[in-house]
Amino acid sequence: MSIWKAGASTTSVWRRRSWLRFAAGGVLAPILPWAEKLLAATAPFQFADTAGAAGLGRARNQSGPAVDKQTLLEEMGQGVALVDYDNDGWLDIFLVNGNAAPCFLFRNNRDGTFTDVSRQAGIADTAWGQGCCAGDYDNDGFTDIFVSGWNRNRLYRNNGDGTFTEVARKAGVAGVGHWGAGCCFLDYNRDGLLDLFVASYVRFDPASAPKPGAAPSCRNLGLAVPCGPVGFSGGANSLYRNRGDGTFEDVSESSGIAQPRGAAKPVFAPTRWQHQGSYGMGAVAADFDNDGWPDIYVACDTAPSLLYRNNHDGTFREVATPAGCALDENGAALGGMGAATGDLDGDGWLDLVRTNFHGQTTTVYRNNRNGTFHDASLGSGLGVNRQYVGFGLGVADFDHDAEPDLFIANGHVYAQLATIQSHVKYRQRRLLYRNNGLGRFTDVSAQAGAGIQAEHASRGCALGDLDNDGSLEIVVNNIDESPSLLRNRVRPAGNALLVRCTGVKSNRSAIGTRVRVTVGSRVRLAEITSGSGYYSHNDLRLHFGLGSATQAGRIDIRWPSGLEEVAVNVTANQILHFEEGRGLVRKEPFRR
Repeated sequence: MSIWKAGASTTSVWRRRSWLRFAAGGVLAPILPWAEKLLAATAPFQFADTAGAAGLGRARNQSGPAVDKQTLLEEMGQGVALVDYDNDGWLDIFLVNGNAAPCFLFRNNRDGTFTDVSRQAGIADTAWGQGCCAGDYDNDGFTDIFVSGWNRNRLYRNNGDGTFTEVARKAGVAGVGHWGAGCCFLDYNRDGLLDLFVASYVRFDPASAPKPGAAPSCRNLGLAVPCGPVGFSGGANSLYRNRGDGTFEDVSESSGIAQPRGAAKPVFAPTRWQHQGSYGMGAVAADFDNDGWPDIYVACDTAPSLLYRNNHDGTFREVATPAGCALDENGAALGGMGAATGDLDGDGWLDLVRTNFHGQTTTVYRNNRNGTFHDASLGSGLGVNRQYVGFGLGVADFDHDAEPDLFIANGHVYAQLATIQSHVKYRQRRLLYRNNGLGRFTDVSAQAGAGIQAEHASRGCALGDLDNDGSLEIVVNNIDESPSLLRNRVRPAGNALLVRCTGVKSNRSAIGTRVRVTVGSRVRLAEITSGSGYYSHNDLRLHFGLGSATQAGRIDIRWPSGLEEVAVNVTANQILHFEEGRGLVRKEPFRR
């Protein structure tokens, strides 16, 4: 039996970890606070913001007035993508902009600095951007970039010569009249061509939008603030099927994506959102039930979040409520912002993480290994921080101990809060949670360096290895400011691997490819995704911390086509290049 069908190779690891979690909640409970304080004090993180020195300072975000924002649109901010657009093996930086201002593209100079190539690359089209995701939708070997936005999306087709052509209308994905939010490329029908999912936030017209203070819901701490999303109808999410000729067919209705609320509705739910769209924000597509087909999860704002389960026949079924990932453990809908996935506990099944509004806990949904989830947020230690509005979100092993950590970019939506003295801040610090391997996370933000503790109104963030040294950097798009580039000044003690995959029968970007790395008795699973967190897109290469191990005993690859390949006894601290049908074709040592 294939290890991908039922997680057979990880059963003993799961049982051992389950016992440890039981012990942590029982006989070990009295010493957990002491152990977590020790873990925080010894955390190997010192993140510094190097954006200015790297040449990113001129990329100022624009999103309405910086102080007195008038509408919901001006508050939401934008995302960021890390893509190797010129195929030189180094990640470049793409920043979405608002205010109908051009986006930014920075080419990696391979020396820690970046050059603004936006104009010469053709990234000059203007529209109010929101999110971004990337993938090679035409399978020509060069990564294309999609930008969602209010009233119009953009699709930048990579010409392969360092330039892009904006083709959204021609390709059929412009989404005119919609508010495009989180997005992701995925091959939902497994035909080797990347399709496109776009979440939609609310139905919004700035000309008729109520003014700040116009209703009780448009006031906060005595201040008149922009109204929404309460009072607006939710948007309709979109799915575009790739025809293979450079164009897409809108299959939102026929696939079941556009009207997800028809099946199960919580009987106690308020009627406001039952038939009025989804209020979709962050989106992530991955195989959550281990059946070999990609599903789609959408974090929704003030409404139940969505899980579209793939029916294998070109249609989806919305199952978030019965699957346990629509609401919190008390049955309440939260102000969902970003959504990300990762195997948090090493059981071979992908878990979900979602950022939420002020006064709410960041949500961790643990996979029950049967197509359902349970809310493990408080048991995971995330209830210690409720004073933030979480947006950007990343799941990654920053210290290379083989346990994925959590990074969260925060910032309130009400810019008016910056004008008063209050316990609720507009600009907020970031959060870094270290995974202690026992099913809990420890907040190490206070010890993680000035780049984490600095206060900004942050929105989207993307993670990737910008200098190919094996350690991960974080790029954050800050509203009304230049971006942050966070580098860890402390080299992780553990070893790591970076895995790059190229599809042949599968889509060229290998989106949907699953990789398992086995080190001794420990197994880590990751899947290549396009679009994640809040409106953003991470490095398409998969990063695995190995702890003190100097090699991975086994690497299993499952391509979207169903082909499975294996590499054994692979030395650590390398970039590994896998090609579908040929296996491991090239290895490059990390640059140190």
